[in-house]
This record gives sequence, C-alpha cells and structure tokens, in this order.
Amino acid sequence: MLSINKLTLPKNKNISVSFRVWFFAGNEKFLGKGRVELLQKIEKFGSISSAAKDMKMSYRQAWQMISEINEHSELPLVEKKLGGKSGGGATLTDAGKKAISTFKEFEKKVADFIQEESKKIKI
Repeated sequence: MLSINKLTLPKNKNISVSFRVWFFAGNEKFLGKGRVELLQKIEKFGSISSAAKDMKMSYRQAWQMISEINEHSELPLVEKKLGGKSGGGATLTDAGKKAISTFKEFEKKVADFIQEESKKIKI
C-alpha cells in the first residue's frame, strides 16, 4: 500500500493519477501519444499534409516527427508516395500498424495498472 505523508487535500477532493507513456530509442523520443495519433491520421487520410491539418500542426512539424520515427525504426513506419497525375501521399507500413497496436496495448496495460494501484492510495 502506498502511503503519502504530509499531504493535505482540500475537503471532498478525490485523488487521481495521470501518466504519459513514451517509447524511446536510446535517448531519443520514438513514440508517444501525439506521434501515434499522427500515424493513425496518416493511415486514415493517406496524407501527411491532411493528417497535420487535422491535428492543427504544420506540415513541417508533422514531417519532422515522421522523419524522426522512421530514422529510429528498423523498418520505416510511413512511406511517402511521390506526386504525379494522382498526386502524392503517404501510407502506413505494416511496421507502422504494428507500432500503433504495440503502443496502444502497452498504454492500456499501464492505465489498468495505475487505475488499480491508485485505488490503494490512503492519505
């Protein structure tokens, strides 16, 4: 049981615990909630530009994230398609889909653990 000493809470307030999961490649950020959301939107729209717009971020920022993700991955998670008559775009690779599912599964396990452990907090 976790015991917190010298913590005073206002009356009638519940304690909650929050967290954020990051996967690192060495010391570099690899995947986090925002990057996973970007990957999901690229899969949905087939475009880095459309995904960036939907997330209200610049194309440059989105491309930088994708570049960093691909750089730290053994296999690319996103592949760009060159423009032409039908235009360009981007696709999520099988490795990208696997990265999303692995991240989501891990995040769920951590959330479940924290939820259970936070029930044990006594002040």
